[in-house]
Amino acid sequence: HVQLVESGGGSVQAGGSLRLSCAASGYTYSSYCMGWFHQAPGKEREGVAAIDSDGSTSYADSVKGRFTISKDNAKNTVYLEMNSLKSDDTAIYYCAAKSGGNCGDWAQYDNWGQGTQVTVS
Repeated sequence: HVQLVESGGGSVQAGGSLRLSCAASGYTYSSYCMGWFHQAPGKEREGVAAIDSDGSTSYADSVKGRFTISKDNAKNTVYLEMNSLKSDDTAIYYCAAKSGGNCGDWAQYDNWGQGTQVTVS
């Protein structure tokens, strides 16, 4: 059973930066996707960024050029570097995983962390 634990959320002024981390454990998949999603108040959860086992990445249009997803296989950790933050980025950010397939297919993720709050003012 995959366990995902996010950290790094907080409050930041518009234009600032934050880095989120997601520590993963319990992996048995030979190929996998890791993703970051966010859910703003009153809105549905949306895919933000994804990375596959080979390091290929996918991004939502709203964050391209501002957010970067990366991973450290030795630490079983995935990161989301968020720059030029806007008030619209305010949301709970979730780490997610699934066993392969199209990593940019946001609908197929089936393992979730508890979420971390990001507030941009």
